Parts: sequence; structure tokens; C-alpha cells
Amino acid sequence: MDTLFFYFELGINHVLDPNGYDHVLFMFALALPYLFKSFSKLLVLATAFTLAHCLSLALAAFNVMSVDAGIIEFLIPITIALTAVHNLITSSSSKGSYGIQLAATLFFGLIHGFGFSNYFRMIMSGESSKLTALTGFTLGIEMAQIIVITSTLLVTLLIALLASERKPLILRILSALVLILSIKIAVGNWPF
Repeated sequence: MDTLFFYFELGINHVLDPNGYDHVLFMFALALPYLFKSFSKLLVLATAFTLAHCLSLALAAFNVMSVDAGIIEFLIPITIALTAVHNLITSSSSKGSYGIQLAATLFFGLIHGFGFSNYFRMIMSGESSKLTALTGFTLGIEMAQIIVITSTLLVTLLIALLASERKPLILRILSALVLILSIKIAVGNWPF
């Protein structure tokens, strides 16, 4: 049980770590266009991201696959930028792009998971039960992501209440800010 709780806490800290805010930034961008009435759809996206994230961690932890960390650290902010671009493109459209968003979120989860895989493999090297560690970590990530998406939904609710007629504009501005920040991070992580 101690292993499960240790990795659960590690999963929460991984997402909510102020020094590694890329995970929060991705979840914020993902949740930004949603409202509380669509919480279940958003939760499916967050859970898909978590499962893909942990799949890539498992592949690394069990030495099935490894990916160049420099390339992954560059691709992570690219996934955030693409999510922000998706928000900007679809913000004025009522067309459903949920299937595309789900597929992209799964793929982006794999990339983000590989970003943490080297560190995760190192701390798990002495564990007798990698499956328990991975389960605890996955549950911690999911809990932290629920906190982030719920907080984002509260922000969008506040925007809707205070500036309902300007809500689409404000959400586009926030998505543009996420895009700018993620491009800045990507440039700083340029691997070549």
C-alpha cells in the first residue's frame, strides 16, 4: 500500500508541479472551450490522455521502448500549441470535432508520457512491483487532471458570468496566450 500511495502522490505532484507546468498548460488548453454541462466529454479526454501517458511510461518502465528525450521535450509544447490552435479554429464554429480531438489527445498523451519516462524509470528501478507503482502514478495523474480541468471550468464559468457576450473573444485570447507561451517553450527546447 505504501508503494501505491507514494506513486499516487508522485502522480499528483507531477501534474501540479509549478516548475513543470506543461501538463497544467495542456489540460488548461484542452478544457478551455468546455462548460460544466460537457464535463463528461472533457473527463473522457483527460482520462484518454492519462491512459496514453501511462502507456508510454509503461513501455519505458518495462524497457520495451525509449525515445530521445530532447525530441520529446520539444514535442510536448508543440502538443500544447496544437491544442490552442484547435481552440482558435473551432471557437467560432459549432461543428463537432470531438473525435479528432480525442484521437489527438491520445497521441499527445503518449508524447507527454515519454517526457517523464526517463525519470520515472530511474525512480522505479528498485521497485518490486512496477505495476503497483504505475497504477498509483496513473491514479495520481488522473486526480490532478480532474483538479485542473475543474479549475479551468470554473474560470470559464466566471468569464461567462462576468462577460457573457465577450466570452468567445476572451477564450480566443486565452488560447492565443497559451499558443504564444507554448511556442516560446518549444523554441527553448529546440533539439537540433
